[in-house]
Parts: sequence; structure tokens; C-alpha cells
Amino acid sequence: MNLVATIVFVALFVAITVLGFISAHWRKGDMSHLHEWGLGGRRFGSWITWFLIGGDLYTAYTFVAVPALVFGAGALGFFALPYTVLVYPLVFAILPRLWVVAKKHNYITASDFVAGRYGSPALALAIAVTGIVATMPYIALQLVGIQVVIGGLGFSTQGLTGDLPLIIAFVILAAFTYTSGLRAPASIAVVKDLLVYITVIALIVVVPYKLGGFGNIFAAIPKDKLLLPPVKGDNLGLQSFYPTLAFGSALALMLYPHATTAVLSAKGPNTLRRNWVFLPAYSFMLGLIALLGYMAYAAGIAKLPDLAPYFKQYGPQFAMPGLLLHFFPSWFVGLGFAAVAIGALVPAAIMSIAAANLFTRNIYKAYVNPNCTPAKETEMAKLISLLVKFGALLFIVFLPLTYAIQLQLLGGILILQTLPAIVSGIYTRWFDAKALLLGWAVGLAWGIWAASLNGFKTSGYALHLGTLVIPAYIGLYALILNFVVAIVATVALRLLGMANDQDATVAADYAG
Repeated sequence: MNLVATIVFVALFVAITVLGFISAHWRKGDMSHLHEWGLGGRRFGSWITWFLIGGDLYTAYTFVAVPALVFGAGALGFFALPYTVLVYPLVFAILPRLWVVAKKHNYITASDFVAGRYGSPALALAIAVTGIVATMPYIALQLVGIQVVIGGLGFSTQGLTGDLPLIIAFVILAAFTYTSGLRAPASIAVVKDLLVYITVIALIVVVPYKLGGFGNIFAAIPKDKLLLPPVKGDNLGLQSFYPTLAFGSALALMLYPHATTAVLSAKGPNTLRRNWVFLPAYSFMLGLIALLGYMAYAAGIAKLPDLAPYFKQYGPQFAMPGLLLHFFPSWFVGLGFAAVAIGALVPAAIMSIAAANLFTRNIYKAYVNPNCTPAKETEMAKLISLLVKFGALLFIVFLPLTYAIQLQLLGGILILQTLPAIVSGIYTRWFDAKALLLGWAVGLAWGIWAASLNGFKTSGYALHLGTLVIPAYIGLYALILNFVVAIVATVALRLLGMANDQDATVAADYAG
């Protein structure tokens, strides 16, 4: 066990635990109401929203997985950069309108909006269930980030004893989320981001210096890892898969329930617009994080005797932790590992709250207990947030890590199929709810089938058009199919006079 690193790690973990509990008294509101517990009373200003959304979207698994992908696959790993850049203009145009209508009608979730906009409980239920299913493995992967750094501190991660630190972290997360709601991850996100920036800046300065500069680093990388492979014949290969993966991932990111929850907690639409202007700072940091994969490769840390056992157990996911262990003193290793672990707690807390909001509003209240009081509604959300985190913990304890990764890849494909109902609804009421539900079902079924062709191990599908082969992101192909079905079905229903134009909102609800 690395004693000094462990002491620093535990001290920082205890500090944010205390912060999580006292957050219940920050900007105090009536925590028996769901909009207070689950959305922070919609009162977060520009700075807190910036840290919250950044902490929500740039998760601990991002800091572990992006360097790992670059370490193992090379240039393909940099798809995360254009994808995060593409997100901001999309959400700048779309999500402030969602905030305005959600505030006017007290919508807590995107499914609330869909239910009101289309007058369709069935469509709202489909969107809610999709969001919950897509979120569960995403929470599990945050716990993977904690597991990796706990292993790096020298603790065994095998068996029940090895899972004990992870269980303790889960209990802490569950406790302060239950008591403080969204206020806890909002306050912790500030500490998390400061630690992450300190860690990344130190890595990006110290490691290249010790390796002789970036010139030496890139010279040590094989050419096939520096560039995407060229097109061969009629198969576009990664040259078509790369941009579709980036674009599809950008579309999916803003649809995840935790992203919606963070957005709806803001003070107002202008707060969101200011955030979309400054959030690209995180994209710049993500580019630096991606470079860590090349640095780990150039340093050959996977072959070092003291680190090789970690790479044998965790694979490329140990690239970034390995750099910290090899190039930095123990106290800074503890700080950097704490940044990853705390970076897991923030999004995991928001994700569990988002899933709980969906279940409570769009399943429990809609179908089980329509007349429940606000206090009962909030208590149910708190209970479900515990169950969601417990389910994510079971993923990690009882299922191989590869399953969680595969399910998260599938989750991105699934969540993308909610785009026609949510995003088109923000701008137009032309689509019929039954048509959108049919499009959702077809897109979902085809996406799952296409992912199953390669055992859910990758997210690409090769479309054959004559002799031309166009590999692309499965989620984007499924979304196109989803839209086509929804458009054709809507036209048919309108021609038959069977379209339903019920709408609880009016045009003025979207202005502001």
C-alpha cells in the first residue's frame, strides 16, 4: 500500500463527504419538494452551473477511458474532441428553450415535457424507461474509475475484501445524495474540477519535460497510431466511422437524463447560454487528457516492472494512473487519484438523481400513485436514487468490466432514439405521438440488432451500398431510420385523419 498517497486520498475524500452533507443547508429550500431535492430549486447561477455541467459531462471515466483509448487505439481516441465541440452549438440552440417551457409547467424531466407536448403517456413512458436503462451502466462505469485508482493505491480489488473500498464509496455517495439531493454534486463539482485541472496541468508539464519534449513523445508513437488509416478501395473504414461517431455522440450527450437534470437546475436560459460559451474550456482540457495516452505509450509504462501487474489487471485504463505513479511523488499521486474518485462521485450522484426523477415522475406518479403528495413524491425519488446506485454497484461487483463497457456503448445508441420526440418537440408539434413511438421502437430494435452482430463489443456498422462500404456509428444509422419511420407514419396518420394534436403547451411558453 502507498501509505502517503492513501492518507492524502482519504483526507480529500473525507473533506468532500462532509461538504456533501452540509450542502443540504446551502441555498436552503423545502427539500420535501422534488424540484428542490432533484433540481436544486432551479436556482444555480452561472459559476455553479458551469462547474455542475462540466462535472456532469466530463466524468471520472472520461479521465480514465480517453487516455486508455488513445493508448490502445491511437488517433481514433481523439474523436472525443470534435464531439464535445459539436455539443455546444447544438445545446445553445435547443436546451434554453426546454428550460423555459419546463419552468412554466414545472416539468422536472424531459419525459414530463414529452407527456405535456404530445399528450401521450405511452411516449413519455418510453422516453423515461430508455433514459433509466441507458443511465445504469453509465453510473457503473463511474465506479470503475474509483476501482482503478483504489487498485493503484495498492489495495486488492479482488473478492469481497477488494470490493470493500468501493462499497464504502457507494455508501457515502448514497448517503449525501439522499440528504442533500442535487446540491451535493453541485458543491462538490467545484472541488472536483479544481483538483482535475491541477492534476492535468501538472501531468502535461512534468511528463513531457521528463521525456524530452513533445517531439520525442510523438517520435516514439507508431505512425499507424498517429493518423486514421487511409481509405482502401470502396471501404471508407475509420474515415467515415470517426465523424459519425463524433456527431452521434454529440447528439446523444445532451439527451442523457443527467445532462437534462443539470440544465434544468440553472437559474435561467441566459445562465445556460453563458455556460455554453465558456464550457469549451473543458474541451481544451480534454485534448490535454487525450495526449496522456500518447505520453504513457512513449514512456513505456505498461512494461515497467512495478506497473506491469496493474496493466495486466486493468489494461490500457491504467495509462493515466500509471503516469502519476511513475513520474510524481506519493502525495501528488494521492491528490490525482482523489481527483478521479471525486470526479466519479459527482456524475454518479447526478445520474442517480436523474434516474430517480424519471422513475418517480413518469412511472410512479403517472401509473402507480397519481394522487401522491409532493412529500411522498420526493421520498420515492430518494429511495429510487438509492436503488439505482445499488444496481450500479452490483454491475461492478458481479459482472465483468467488459459487460459494463458494452452496456454503456449500447446505452448511447438507445438514448439517441429519444431525440426525435424531445428535440423536434421543442420546435414543432407536427409529429404525431404514435408515429414517434413507432420510430423509437424501430430505431431501438435495429440499433440493438446491429450492435449484437459484433457481440456488443463495438459501436460501428458497415452499410453496403452496391460496392461502397460506409462504416458509421450504429446510433446515427438507427436515428436516421427512426426519423424516416416517424415522418412516414405521421404523414400517413394525418392523411387518414388519425393524428392527435393534443398539446399542453402554447407557443408563448417557449419564449424567454
